[in-house]
Amino acid sequence: QVQLVESGGGLVQPGGSLRLSCAASGSGFRANVMGWYRQAPGKQRELVASIVTGGSTIYADSVKGRFTISQDNAKNTVLLQMNSLKPEDTAVYYCDVEGRYVGLGPSTYRYWGQGTQVTVSS
Repeated sequence: QVQLVESGGGLVQPGGSLRLSCAASGSGFRANVMGWYRQAPGKQRELVASIVTGGSTIYADSVKGRFTISQDNAKNTVLLQMNSLKPEDTAVYYCDVEGRYVGLGPSTYRYWGQGTQVTVSS
């Protein structure tokens, strides 16, 4: 079983910055894809950004140029630097990881974090 530990959410004024961190821990687990989703009240969960081993990234159009995703493969950690935050970025942000267990074949496993609240308000 993999545990995801998220941190970095909070309250920030419009135009401010926050950095989210998610560390995946689990014996023998190696993440291949790590990312962040968010869900605002009354809305569906949506992809914010994801990164695969090797560095390729995907961003939602609404955050391009403002958010940057990065990862530390050795530590199974993914970071989301959020700049120029807007009120519409307010949501619960969820870490999402997909990967394999060393020695257990090609099957992939996907895990979600508990979520961290990001509120952008003056």
